[in-house]
Amino acid sequence: MRIVFAGTPAFAVPSLRAAHAYNEVIAVYTQPDRPAGRGRGLTPPPVKLEAIQRGIPVLQPETLKRRESQDALRAMEPDLLVVVAYGLILPRAVLEIPRFGCWNVHASLLPRWRGAAPIQRAIEAGDTETGVCLMQMEAGLDTGPVLLAQTTPIGPEETGGQLHDRLAELGAGVLADGLALRRADVRPVPWVQPEAGVTYAHKLDKHEAHLDWNQPATVLARKVRAFEPWPVAEAVVAGERLRIRGAVALDLPHAFAPGTLLAASKQGLDIACGEGALRLRVIQREGGKAITAADYLNARRDLATP
Repeated sequence: MRIVFAGTPAFAVPSLRAAHAYNEVIAVYTQPDRPAGRGRGLTPPPVKLEAIQRGIPVLQPETLKRRESQDALRAMEPDLLVVVAYGLILPRAVLEIPRFGCWNVHASLLPRWRGAAPIQRAIEAGDTETGVCLMQMEAGLDTGPVLLAQTTPIGPEETGGQLHDRLAELGAGVLADGLALRRADVRPVPWVQPEAGVTYAHKLDKHEAHLDWNQPATVLARKVRAFEPWPVAEAVVAGERLRIRGAVALDLPHAFAPGTLLAASKQGLDIACGEGALRLRVIQREGGKAITAADYLNARRDLATP
């Protein structure tokens, strides 16, 4: 098959490898290079670097809504457009160009967590399982029929970054399965997403990272896990703003005001919450690197308790 691949971040790289391994990827679409890092120099997306390494032509239009961009895609005569975390909206005219339409690898069990941040929202909500779907794209936001799906449990201490990496590989496997069926001229039987159970995974925002100690410790522990490695939870602890890189909830009854430091030891800093306490195990001071609570207390001996 003549496949065009559209993706941008690291999540899409394993799927590009899967598509390239057994099929002819004739071109890769990815977003334009963006400023990144302290120097704010233009940085190519991970998918672009992977495509260049494999000798695949790369296109980086700002939008696919313009006629010239659509004509360029049409001239390639693609059989299939595979989309994985591309980040740009595909107009209906684009969806109609490939002979077999457009497939999307989505990191949730649709219809739950349609949208931009399904991995983090699943952890934040306390879901015990998630997965990936191979979906036939249509004009709506992640509303198309599902061709294949794979389920996986979410570990009790798994972070957004760890789950991201697992689902990236799982998604590549599901895509490979779908492409193998397509090459064998076997069409997966699509199932229409039900209306019941639809939830939306809204894009992450840095303002969400601040922890509200009035919330239950279980809720805050999930946020810490979900927002690692970005945008990273943060809070004021003993008068100092810290980034919280690892924490667990304690079922610890208390009568203290939320935000009170209950105990500080090498096991962690225990902070009173609206319900229970949050034990901070890995923290990051401003301008520093992530360290254990024990290392932090070596610099803040005024906080240590027996």
